[in-house]
Amino acid sequence: MIKRDLQRAYFFAKGSRVARIIECFRSPGVHAVVVFRLAHWLIDQPFLIRLLLKPLVILEQHRIRSRWGVEIGADAKIGAGFFIRHYGGIFVAGDTIAGENLTLTHDITIGYSRARTIQGFPIIGHDVYIAPGAKLAGNIKIGDNAKIGSNAVVERDIPDNAVVQIRPMLVVTFQSGSGEDSMCG
Repeated sequence: MIKRDLQRAYFFAKGSRVARIIECFRSPGVHAVVVFRLAHWLIDQPFLIRLLLKPLVILEQHRIRSRWGVEIGADAKIGAGFFIRHYGGIFVAGDTIAGENLTLTHDITIGYSRARTIQGFPIIGHDVYIAPGAKLAGNIKIGDNAKIGSNAVVERDIPDNAVVQIRPMLVVTFQSGSGEDSMCG
């Protein structure tokens, strides 16, 4: 899976072949995905391997969380082609399930909801894009090829090929001729 993750990051990088490789090597999103894959792989390894590698993985997870604001639960099941386009403020709960080619941007929360009707964790389909500021919570299903827009709060199932957005921009104040702010109705 790491190979597909790296290929996807390389595809989105710009420039010559060398520039793309350097960009992938320096990308915090790539670092976060590789450490997540290693942490997830460790879960099923023999005790001795876990004993030796777990401290290093914990240190790397802490570095990524504190330096770049990316936290991905090791128990999360995310398919190949996982790509973090912009880092910072990303939280993915450990019981999240996602398909292949998931793309995340900054300020995203994918987590648990205690609401009685949607209690649980999200299940995300293949080829899903989640824009900045989006929040997904609860036992919801996001269909394949879905696009979730900026600052959307998703608490219901989303069908395949859907685009989810919040309502259009609304001007709530404007500068009046007297220099004072006025409220719009």
